[in-house]
Amino acid sequence: MFTPQELLRQLLSCADAPTWWLGLSGGLDSIVLLDALVELRSTHSLPPLYAIHVHHGLHPDADRWAEHCAREARARNVPLVIERVQLEPGASIEAQARDARYAAFARHMGRDDCLLLAHHRDDQLETLLFRILRGTGLRGLAGMPVSRRLSKGLLLRPLLEQPRSALLERARTRRLEWIEDPANCDARFARTALRHDLLPRLRNDWPAVDDSLLSLSRHARQANELLDERAAEDLQLLSAGTEDPWLSAWPSLAVTGMLGLSSARRNNLLRYWLRAHDCRLPQRRLQALEDQLCSAGDSQPVIELDGGQLHRSSGRLWLLRAADLTPGTGQSVRTQGEIPLVGTSGSLVLHLPRVGVGALSEWIVQYRRGGEQISLPDRRTRSLKSLLQENAIPVWLRPKIPLLYHAGQLVSVGGRWNATTYLDAHAGAGWQIHWSPVAGPALQGYPQSGD
Repeated sequence: MFTPQELLRQLLSCADAPTWWLGLSGGLDSIVLLDALVELRSTHSLPPLYAIHVHHGLHPDADRWAEHCAREARARNVPLVIERVQLEPGASIEAQARDARYAAFARHMGRDDCLLLAHHRDDQLETLLFRILRGTGLRGLAGMPVSRRLSKGLLLRPLLEQPRSALLERARTRRLEWIEDPANCDARFARTALRHDLLPRLRNDWPAVDDSLLSLSRHARQANELLDERAAEDLQLLSAGTEDPWLSAWPSLAVTGMLGLSSARRNNLLRYWLRAHDCRLPQRRLQALEDQLCSAGDSQPVIELDGGQLHRSSGRLWLLRAADLTPGTGQSVRTQGEIPLVGTSGSLVLHLPRVGVGALSEWIVQYRRGGEQISLPDRRTRSLKSLLQENAIPVWLRPKIPLLYHAGQLVSVGGRWNATTYLDAHAGAGWQIHWSPVAGPALQGYPQSGD
């Protein structure tokens, strides 16, 4: 029988968390977990406990479910947050609801907080069977992990080794009240068919099917650990080479090094790299990326992601957020020192000793329009296009580089290429110009298939 003492053993990995958050649906599993946590709290020193109920609004009784959760939490003196989410009409309401739940959980978690979810052994078996039937890969065969990072903290499933029958026994012994979601008995849902039809048949004909599926899951997890170790080694080698301060803020991989790997090893690296940046790339897009990486060396393919893009440019594959792809916006210079640039182009440091406040209006920041030229020291006038090409500045970055003009003349390209003679004459000796770009906010990807 499931006991709070067994639960305590599973919770040791997050015993020092600042806060525990419990995902409370109101069903059997989460109510049992809530009850056991409160019982433990009466005899052990535990982190503060809060519950979160995500209100999807998908069922006519959704308000009643929220009220039930509020009543159960209040009876145990556990603060409850009810998070309402709206889903867009689409092909997979289940997937949207799952993503919305994880997004809601992540919004409330502070640094090093722990989110406790009540998935159990039967959930794991259903997940594995569901993924197998959908043609999952090796990572999907590993099933739901007991723990993983989520937002700034940790997600933990302390009941994952417990069969539902053990939770049901405890619920009846404790006379707990829970909600039965009608969807759990609706044969139109694939998981419901697995739970009530296919899995019982398999158990009848193959009594060891549960142990076989869980053994498969363990083998897959071990294989994934080995693949991740190899990918981490490859990543350390191929992510090097971006010491340029204009480029070091953006994740990238050396294309030549990637092409030196086998196709399987290259795809393993790409999946690992993207996952490390909370980014999802469907298999069909991964195959498209593979094809384009192996295309002509001067091609510059772009692969669309959720909230960003992958760009091949200047010999590297770049992971870019939507904000990274926004060109700069021109602005007047009103002060010296560090000047925040409009939009997402970072900041420009200006020190022009001879220029007074009243004369700053003659200095402006613009961005590429085409045909720009600059007079470099001891050299003839150079086109900006040729400078960027010769120095392998990625195509995607060029529209973000601030161009400093004085009296209509281009005098500095982000502080890297400067009309030195002109600046000495008009800005004074000891002038300084320096551009500090910034990468956009991190891509957000929430786990699929109960992950």
